[in-house]
Amino acid sequence: MDIDKELEKILNDPLLEMTEKERALFDMPEDMRKVTEKKKSKADYVAQRKPCEDFYRYQPLFEKVHKELKQGIRSLVKLSKTENIEVGQYFIVDGQMVYLDRMEEKKWNKSNKRFDGRTRCIYENGTESDILLQTLRKNVMDNGYALTELQEETHQKFFQESDIVDTDKVTGYIYVLKSLSDNPAISSQKNLYKIGFSTTSVEERIANAINEPTYLMAPVKIIETYKIVNMNSHIFETILHRLFDAVSFKVTVTDDEGRVHHPKEWFVVPLNILDKVVEKILDGTILEYTYNPQLECLEKIVAKKISQFDTRGMKILTLNIKKVFFDQIVRGEKKIEYRELKQTTLNRYTYVDEADGKRYLRRYDALRLFVGYKKDREGALVQVLDTIYHDGVVEYHLGEVLEILG
Repeated sequence: MDIDKELEKILNDPLLEMTEKERALFDMPEDMRKVTEKKKSKADYVAQRKPCEDFYRYQPLFEKVHKELKQGIRSLVKLSKTENIEVGQYFIVDGQMVYLDRMEEKKWNKSNKRFDGRTRCIYENGTESDILLQTLRKNVMDNGYALTELQEETHQKFFQESDIVDTDKVTGYIYVLKSLSDNPAISSQKNLYKIGFSTTSVEERIANAINEPTYLMAPVKIIETYKIVNMNSHIFETILHRLFDAVSFKVTVTDDEGRVHHPKEWFVVPLNILDKVVEKILDGTILEYTYNPQLECLEKIVAKKISQFDTRGMKILTLNIKKVFFDQIVRGEKKIEYRELKQTTLNRYTYVDEADGKRYLRRYDALRLFVGYKKDREGALVQVLDTIYHDGVVEYHLGEVLEILG
């Protein structure tokens, strides 16, 4: 194959010829330029932070909510696209807690079909702001979390003898230990605990702790012990390591024979969180959570929605798209998606028919649109009614929104 001839053939393709008219598409008309500049010169009202004069009323509330996070009776959760936010809710934005105190001038926004208006938001650093509700919502979605409401604490946390029936099998004990080592690297570490699993009594298991590397070659103190039924140690360890891998304590100890060891299952995590984690292991809900080491609290996992639409036999084109255009398509306001035909995308949007040697547009039944590249990104499947080439641009004329994800 003659590479030079092939490149010449592609570059001379009629679809790639650009006229003066086509070049003009990339220039902004003078009247539009003036309007844009005029808008820029007239800046809208911008909400500003200012000191909160009655912050003394809110400071105890922030302290209480932080305590509830560390106790595990509140958790973090990512705000979904469909959820509304309400007065009285707490949020984390850029690592700082925010309280939505009230909303003023509540108005219906036709473009996004939501209520909007000025708010009074109190920040835990003693400031307040009157940002728009939708601005707060965007900030939470982009750089933060919502906080769940208070969860009722169960008083029946752990299995009692009366809970065990004939079909249950007592498989062991979960234990939480604190090291009594005089090694400064260990003794100075706040919230350092070992979480383990034993098939025998915990007292029996730790009897020789001072001579075992797994216990840091030092005495240990039993903090908590929980009886476990119908669970094996492998399942427990898998859950534990998935949850606390980021706060695993890295330490090296040497045994009496001079051999070096790297003990596992020591974690730097508040005791209240450990207590709540064990509770959730026992009731089976732990798989719905992960641990946020920065804020030292549990974070509820928002399961990624999997496509349920049957696309068998359909030709699907997957495209990334800006959120503003994605929202317009989902609302039915944008009916055409444009893609510039470039040398790098030539084979994606067109093909050469071997029968006549001519280039044609590829036809797709639907577009699979995604916002950005994150795992939890928004997505949609949109029907394609027609595909047209015009002035160096491929136009996908859109029909029904078949499915929305995220």
